[in-house]
This record gives sequence, C-alpha cells and structure tokens, in this order.
Amino acid sequence: MTETHPGEISGSEISGTEIPGTEIPGTEIPGTDAPAPDETPENGPVEETLAVPLADLHPALEAVLMVADQPLDDYTLATAVGYPVGEVVEALAALAGQYDESGRGFELRNVAGGWRYYTRDEFAPVVEKFVLEGQQARLTQAALETLAVVAYKQPVSRSRVSAIRGVNVDGVMRTLLTRGLVEEAGNDGETGAHLYRTTSYFLERIGITSLDQLPELAPFVPDMDDSDLEEAVAGMSSPVAEVVPGPADGD
Repeated sequence: MTETHPGEISGSEISGTEIPGTEIPGTEIPGTDAPAPDETPENGPVEETLAVPLADLHPALEAVLMVADQPLDDYTLATAVGYPVGEVVEALAALAGQYDESGRGFELRNVAGGWRYYTRDEFAPVVEKFVLEGQQARLTQAALETLAVVAYKQPVSRSRVSAIRGVNVDGVMRTLLTRGLVEEAGNDGETGAHLYRTTSYFLERIGITSLDQLPELAPFVPDMDDSDLEEAVAGMSSPVAEVVPGPADGD
C-alpha cells in the first residue's frame, strides 16, 4: 500500500480533475468565444460582395454598348451588367474577336479607355453615301432663286429675301442652312433680325474663290440696262420692297 504525504496528490485524484488556468483540448473555457468563420480578430466581420448578373453576359454587353453615345470603360460596363470586371474584360475581348472572325460591318474597339461600336473602314463609302444622301441632291428652283438673292444681297435678313421674292422662304432657308450653303451673319442693327450670308462651301460648289467673282446680273436681265438694273437692285433694299410675303415656297 502506497503512502501519501500531506500536500501530495495521488494518481487516482488527478484523473478527471480540472486544473485552473490550463486548457484541455476539446473543452471550452468559460467567458471566451471562438471567432466565427467569417470573422478575423484583426478586421472584424468579412463581408463578401457578389455581383448579381442581370442577364447573359455577352448579350447584355451588346445591348448596353448599342445604346451608348460615348465609349464605356470596364467598370461602368461591369456595373451595368452585374458581372465582375475581370469577366467583363474577357467577354469584351471575345466579342471583338467574334466580330472580326465573322466579318461584321462593325467592330468593337477599346479607344481612349472605353469600349464602343464603330463601322469598319472598308465600308466607309457605303456609310458616307447613306449619311450624305439627300444632302447632295439638286436644289429646287425655289432654293436656287433664294440662294441667288442671299449671294447678291448679303448680309440679308430672311424677311428681306421673302420680300424680294414675294413668297415665304422660311422652309427654303432652312434647307440652305442644313446643306451648309448659307450661314448666320449677326443681327440687323435696326430690326434685330438675323442676317444671312453665303459660306465658303457655297464658293467651293460654284467654283469661285470670292464673291467678287460672282457673274454680273445684267446679262440675265436682257430688258434692262446697267442703270435700270442698279435702280432695281437699290429698290430691293428700300422699305417699299418690304411687302407681306406670299405663300411659302417649296424647298
């Protein structure tokens, strides 16, 4: 029989005994909590943000790019379609490659830090013809007459042109402005009306370099001599010529 002395602990007493200040594997110490899986002692809770796709990536990118009026960067596109930026960049490169391989009439370019659709250079003549269609059509007789008045009387107001021709020229003047043959030239000092003059494009189209090269009017008015013509032209600028315009011209 083994003797024990005061202050000694027998082996039978150690078994199952909890010693304060020590940790035993598999036991939980009161007053302490283990970190949750989504927490770190240094940074606290870790919030995981996942992009929520709005639609299939490739069609979604095409739809957004189709309505864009300026190049869109990777982050803007990723935000719009709800995909991570990395996936969006890969998808954009893949789309650009698909368009190149299939020979589409347009291409997807990354220009100035943004993506946008562009027509291919080889189809420029077709696009140019479409854009300029109607702009190069022959001018109507009414437009030619209005343009002649502006050319010889410039700078001239629209109401003055209407008075000289005897018809409302608003529609014809809009046509001439759109085609770049006429432009605004300030306001009349007395009436405040807009004044108009011909453009350099007008000179280019008729093949002259300055207004001094415009042909004389006398040969086109055979029943009047130079003095009579000067009086008639002067009369165009007199207040008497400011009559109420007649019906509107067609353009």
